[in-house]
Order: sequence, then structure tokens, then C-alpha cells
Amino acid sequence: MNMASPLHAQTNPAENMAMRTGEPIATTLQINGSAKTVQIEPRATLAEVLRDALGLTGTKIACNRGACSACTVLIEGMPVCSCMMLAVDVAGRPVTTIEGLAQDRRLHPVQQAFIDHDAVQCGYCTPGMVMSCVALLKHNPEPNADDVRAAISGHYCRCGTYPHVVAATLAAAKAGKM
Repeated sequence: MNMASPLHAQTNPAENMAMRTGEPIATTLQINGSAKTVQIEPRATLAEVLRDALGLTGTKIACNRGACSACTVLIEGMPVCSCMMLAVDVAGRPVTTIEGLAQDRRLHPVQQAFIDHDAVQCGYCTPGMVMSCVALLKHNPEPNADDVRAAISGHYCRCGTYPHVVAATLAAAKAGKM
């Protein structure tokens, strides 16, 4: 008995063939409020497509296996390691990257708080942590320090900025300008 995967069941026969052969397929992604159609291999991760095909290099690829969370983006408002998601699996779903947070050339309050509270050391883990903290504040506008620590618990920062990240996130929450 041949059972198609859910992904293949949602595609047309030509896309099914491309998925099996690895040939690039046209995929429309909803990135930072704009539709972007790109030709991508079905095996390409969202992180790879964001960085390589779309030039959104704020999303960092560090471990490439979801262990460090440097590549965190928001998919439908939820933080997700983009190195663990195939780009074709998020077609049509809203994706927000670190570049999509600023509005009218003004940093998002969490981004500004990270600067104000020196939570950016080398900066490699910063985009992913910012994204997780933005998601936390969207769902819990009045977190405590334990809530922030839980939100960033999957992030690995070699510089050890965790106390500054907690302070920055609590300051952004207190400012309440989300």
C-alpha cells in the first residue's frame, strides 16, 4: 500500500515529482508581511532560504540542528528554529524574521531594550533571543524573570548575556510599547 505523506498529498503531481527528484520548485513564502516567491530545492531549510535566497542574514545558522536556537524566527507568532523547518512546509504561513520587527525605521522595543541593557555581546545569538522574547511578550505582556528565563532556555549564548537578556525583556515589558 502506497501512502503519500501529508506534504505530498497537498501538492500537485509536478511538485510531487520535484520533491522526489530534488528539483527546485516555485514556493511562495509570507516573509515579514510580504509574499516572496523563490525557486528552492524541497530539502532547503527555512534558515537557508531566508539567508541565501532572500538575503535576510539576520537569521543566524550556528549548530544547524536546532540545539542553539540562533536561527529562531516566528511562524504564526510562535518561535521556531528555522534550521529545523523545510521552507516548503511554511509556504503561505506568516514568518517574521529579526528584520521584520522594526517599523518605520524604529527598532522594536525589545531590540532597543537589548541595546540599552547591553544584552548583545558578540551578537550571534541575539536575533534568535530577541525573537523568543518578542513572542513571550506577545503572549504574556507582564512576565516575571522566570518566564523570561523559560522563554530563552533553548538558546545558547557563549558570551553569557542571559542576565542582561532577562533585564532587557522585563524593561521592554514594563515600557509596554509592544
